[in-house]
Amino acid sequence: MRLADLIWPDLDPAAAYTLLVPVGSTEQHGPHLPLGTDTAVASAVASALHDADPGLVLAPALPYGAAGEHEGFPGTVSIGEDALRTVLVEYGRSACRWASRLVLLNGHGGNVAALRSAVTLLRHEGRDAGWLSCVADVPGVPLDAHAGRYETSLLAHLHPGLVRTDRAEPGDTRPLREVIGELRAGGIAAVSPNGVLGDPAGASAGEGLRLLAAITATASAAVTAWDPDPGTGRLRPPPG
Repeated sequence: MRLADLIWPDLDPAAAYTLLVPVGSTEQHGPHLPLGTDTAVASAVASALHDADPGLVLAPALPYGAAGEHEGFPGTVSIGEDALRTVLVEYGRSACRWASRLVLLNGHGGNVAALRSAVTLLRHEGRDAGWLSCVADVPGVPLDAHAGRYETSLLAHLHPGLVRTDRAEPGDTRPLREVIGELRAGGIAAVSPNGVLGDPAGASAGEGLRLLAAITATASAAVTAWDPDPGTGRLRPPPG
């Protein structure tokens, strides 16, 4: 059930629907990945969850987020944390008039603060909402911060025609904890002139397929368990 394709009588007022909403961003992803990378990943995970359980309702993606750290690069469009929080709260208040549960699938790390705040408020108001990030640990694949091997492999699998492999190059490869101060002060451009935090070398479509499968499995387990953290609203996967 894809929300944008339905007519309102398709939705049974007595049914308990779970609505999946990909939350992405429009921001630079180095010289080789498209601006819509985060939205593409979140949408792919949401679509995979929907395909595995047609009882879930898949909503159109929200393609803008809090991406101010990327505004040193043309093409980035950020609505900021406050505006994103407001959008998510109002979205949840409206959608939960007919959906029993709301799942926000996040593709951009900069959205996390807004997600935590918005979902915590929605839950305080009695709405059954939760969020989770589209990420999973896969042995042998470095979980680099931005536009490195991890995201490049995902896009090579999802949208190979949009990956400019001839332009792929490493950026600042230091761990995020070592550059976070500079990043907060001056944005990504102050840390990495090409916008990459990591190294895309070694990325492949096959690796992207494995990553997407792992992310989807992790997300599916968290949605099935439905155990939102009481302080943040983040859906926690079952132990083990």
